[in-house]
Amino acid sequence: MSDSELITLCLLPSILALLLVSILIQRKHQTRFKLNLPPGHAGWPFLGETIAYLKPYSATSIGAFMEQHISRFGKIYRSNLFGEPTIVSADAELNRFILQNEGRLFECSYPRSIGGILGKWSMLVLVGDMHRDMRIISLNFLSHARLRTVLLREVEQSTLLVLSSWKESCTFSAQDESKKFTFNLMAKHIMSLDPGEAETEQLKKEYVTFMKGVVSPPLNFPGTAYRKALRSRSTILKFIERKMEGRVRRMKEGGGGGGEESSREDDDLLGWVLKHSNLSTEQILDLILSLLFAGHETSSVAIALAIFFLQACPRAIDQLREEHLEIARGKKKAGETELNWEDYKKMEFTQCVISETLRLGNVVRFLHRKALRDVRYKGYDIPCGWKVLPVIAAVHLDPLLFDHPHHFNPWRWQNKCTSNPRGQSSQDSSSSTCPGANYFMPFGGGPRLCAGSELAKLEMAVFIHHLVLNFSWELAEPDEAFAFPFVDFPRGLPIRVQRHTLL
Repeated sequence: MSDSELITLCLLPSILALLLVSILIQRKHQTRFKLNLPPGHAGWPFLGETIAYLKPYSATSIGAFMEQHISRFGKIYRSNLFGEPTIVSADAELNRFILQNEGRLFECSYPRSIGGILGKWSMLVLVGDMHRDMRIISLNFLSHARLRTVLLREVEQSTLLVLSSWKESCTFSAQDESKKFTFNLMAKHIMSLDPGEAETEQLKKEYVTFMKGVVSPPLNFPGTAYRKALRSRSTILKFIERKMEGRVRRMKEGGGGGGEESSREDDDLLGWVLKHSNLSTEQILDLILSLLFAGHETSSVAIALAIFFLQACPRAIDQLREEHLEIARGKKKAGETELNWEDYKKMEFTQCVISETLRLGNVVRFLHRKALRDVRYKGYDIPCGWKVLPVIAAVHLDPLLFDHPHHFNPWRWQNKCTSNPRGQSSQDSSSSTCPGANYFMPFGGGPRLCAGSELAKLEMAVFIHHLVLNFSWELAEPDEAFAFPFVDFPRGLPIRVQRHTLL
């Protein structure tokens, strides 16, 4: 055998291997080429179109970015967002399909920075069995029976505490007041912390710093809001852990001798989890923090939005007052002072106002999902591993589903269009004046439907009840809600109130 033949024989395996790799790469490219991806634009390397997508805009719109892309590419388009190739959906049917197929075709997939600040055991970022178990804990604690008894009473007490501090003709931030209301309620509900106490106020201060970081760019450098939020997160978790240790110690000692304080602690979320779950300390800490975040932030924004929309709609305020005056007169005649569940079920138009506030304001504007396998939908391919963003706001503001979608019109929800005072979806929407009811998803949908949705609606209804019975209000200076993409009032929604007595 000659030298050249020997060299050829030695190189043959390498040549065949290279040929095989070349064929595989070519086939992969051909397969990718055959995919019918939605039309779209990738934008800049790595950044893609993220900066333009997150540019602030009016919360009652979908923003220029979405408008331009939908106009150019349609309601389903591809982009590059948050450092990943992304399918963006403003299509009502696809959004519903994505949420209903959670865990099968799609999976929750938030940016890593969210898990870094909320915790790896946060319900927002958990998937699979662990998320299911955490959600079951939350649902059990927020049961219908508990809403009717304990939580309704706590919601009303927290409402009255905040409204009693409002001074006539003074200007103050309605957004701050709604945040004070929901924070006091959640602190009481989760850890039996009394409003106004030194430890509650200190926790609130740390929580405000924490929240500024959650909604800021994830830049972990000295002096940034994100770095400060990580420090506040550590302080908050240490606070919760001290509370846990005290509870566990008293439980071992036989409940701390009983009494009102022991009974109250048994009734809060921390006490419930310690007695009825096998979660680790780290899991409990992340669960408590994530529920404090979810229960405080979304409800407070929704209440501020209701105050904003109602001040521009006197007709809705008049109808609300009529509804709540009837309830109040019934209470007075019966010699009762506290609201009960039967009163709540009578707040039918109030539920219309709540639904319209959530539809037009869109507290949760889009969700983060990832395709678990290749999916074909309406002729388009969604490749496995791609990020998928179902944009809830785009559906709620779709003129094909909602007449005059940018107009605040609570009457569109009458005739049992979507939800009754008990929060149960109506199965018969044929008589509805609102054809988009089947695609109304302010609390998400599918297996990840918000566990606190009924509590949020209860909070809004009770707050509105006492607000319209005791106050008139107006904007002290112009302001409106913006999406950053989190919803916020740049000036804090400054209002001026006048107290009145209708009974």
